[in-house]
Amino acid sequence: MSDRTTSVPATTEREPAPPPARRGRLGVASVALGSFAIVLSEFLPVGLLPAIASGLDVPVGTAGLMVVVTGLLAAVAAPAVTVAASGLDRRVVLTGLSALLVVSDVLAALAPTFPLLLLARVLLGISLGGFWAIGAGIAGRLVAPADTIRATALITGGISVATVVSLPLGAAVSAFASWRLAFVIGGAVGLAALVLQLIALPGLPAAQRVRVSALGALFRVPRARVGLLGAAFAFAAQFAASTYVTPFLQDRAGVGPGTVTFALLVFGLAGIAGNFAAGATLGRSVLGTAGTAQVVLAAPVVLLPLLARSTVGVLVLVVVWGFAWGALPLAMQTWMSTASPAGAETGLALFVTTIQLAIAAGSVLGGLVVTSAGLDTDFRLAGAIAFAGALVFVVLGARRTEHAAAQGFSPVGSIPPGAP
Repeated sequence: MSDRTTSVPATTEREPAPPPARRGRLGVASVALGSFAIVLSEFLPVGLLPAIASGLDVPVGTAGLMVVVTGLLAAVAAPAVTVAASGLDRRVVLTGLSALLVVSDVLAALAPTFPLLLLARVLLGISLGGFWAIGAGIAGRLVAPADTIRATALITGGISVATVVSLPLGAAVSAFASWRLAFVIGGAVGLAALVLQLIALPGLPAAQRVRVSALGALFRVPRARVGLLGAAFAFAAQFAASTYVTPFLQDRAGVGPGTVTFALLVFGLAGIAGNFAAGATLGRSVLGTAGTAQVVLAAPVVLLPLLARSTVGVLVLVVVWGFAWGALPLAMQTWMSTASPAGAETGLALFVTTIQLAIAAGSVLGGLVVTSAGLDTDFRLAGAIAFAGALVFVVLGARRTEHAAAQGFSPVGSIPPGAP
């Protein structure tokens, strides 16, 4: 059956022309700062769980619920916000979600009890899922078509930078101040993003209404199924391994705290480089960029146990790992945004849901394997999952691209100039 009969009809409405270049770039920067603020707020407190548990008199395991709740709510919020707010101006939606981020951080900073802190993280999860589903695909409304991928890379770059900054910043907060400062910092950055969005974002009327049926119908689109399957494998593998990279470096590689910090820093910096490298290659081939990133992601994860006693070898593999991981989110979301006939927001909503569930599944799987079989087995299993996902994605993705070309559609494997 051809894609024409299995896809959701694309909207026939004409989207407004993008705003002038200067304001468009400033608008992209405001959304990038928003993505940075949200991911910073998500990850900054993770290293502070013992201090939070002590301060609110709960077990560390219970304090860890604040991480789980945020991810699960983001998984639910991505499609829910996409549908519920599909008729609203995107400027209103994005600034509203940024305001919700600020509220969540203020509530967390002031929370006298753990249930109130948990409520704050619920609000953050809603902001995270909704903002990412809508904000990640907004670049095409703000800049000229030829600049869309580069602008999207800047928005996703906010995530990469936040993951790098959150690690040392969290350590500094833990050493010199109260854990509540982490939420104050997140709220302050979120407020700056909100103000910039109010200044820079033009009115962005909704291009189409998204219905629940459109989300369900997306599973009948072969290219979309391939993208979701590839994302699930990649993110599950990543978090099955990356959740335990610090214990691996300490126990198997035998390096000290300073080297661990350095390794995590170069991992993050390599991720930033990988994100922008993907932005440069996606215009030539989405399938090639995403498939290569998945294969390159798997290789260092499998090889790390073999080179565990070589500090230099471990650091090289960590850099390669970080570079590949930095490229993957942008590559996979580009695939999903171009694979959805119902519009980019529909594909991105299910993409966010998929990756949040995959993150949770990968983290749980990694914990079970580490507990029962050790760190080396966990990394080998994560690498095998990543390789399997890469094989499935490349083989099925190539078939769907060839089929689309045969049917006269613009292939997802390469984005022509001007494509969103």
